[in-house]
Amino acid sequence: MAAPLIVWRHPRPQGANGRCIGRTDLSLDRRKAKRLAHRIRERVRRERWAKVVVTSPLRRSAEVGRWLARWGFEHRIDARLSELDFGWWEGRCWTGIAAADLSAWTDDFVNHAPGGGESVGQLLTRCRSFFDDLGNDPLCVVGHAGWINAARWLAGGGTQTLRADQWPTAVRYAEAVTFFSSSGGAESQ
Repeated sequence: MAAPLIVWRHPRPQGANGRCIGRTDLSLDRRKAKRLAHRIRERVRRERWAKVVVTSPLRRSAEVGRWLARWGFEHRIDARLSELDFGWWEGRCWTGIAAADLSAWTDDFVNHAPGGGESVGQLLTRCRSFFDDLGNDPLCVVGHAGWINAARWLAGGGTQTLRADQWPTAVRYAEAVTFFSSSGGAESQ
């Protein structure tokens, strides 16, 4: 059986509502970070997995890893888990981004870099690289909605041309998605 990869979306960051938030490093309520860390710790105990967590370098993910490190976990940071870089759109209200700019992105969803940042194609490449480096042991990750969606797309086959209307709905804050690593990629549950 393939090793599970459990990816939790970080808790809700402060100040994100209505804003384009990718690499913007927003703060996080410490209680929410600790609450998610407790859930991860309990899952690891129940499953008898190694006490290892990998997070993105952004505070809204890394703070959960820091809590786990206080409790004896090995906390690794991997930049490949970062959210999509929205360039100059970062931190702006979605309503303040011109409709023509949004259309340019949705019309060429995979290749267009919104705000001059990073394209979805580049995000998919980062995600595939992470999957390619997975070992055979179960792994817990704290990441971001865009990265999780890229992983879900890849795990589902992701072979056809991706359109904006096919992008998965974001998982809720602090929700987990399970993938199973296998040679050449992963599949989701």
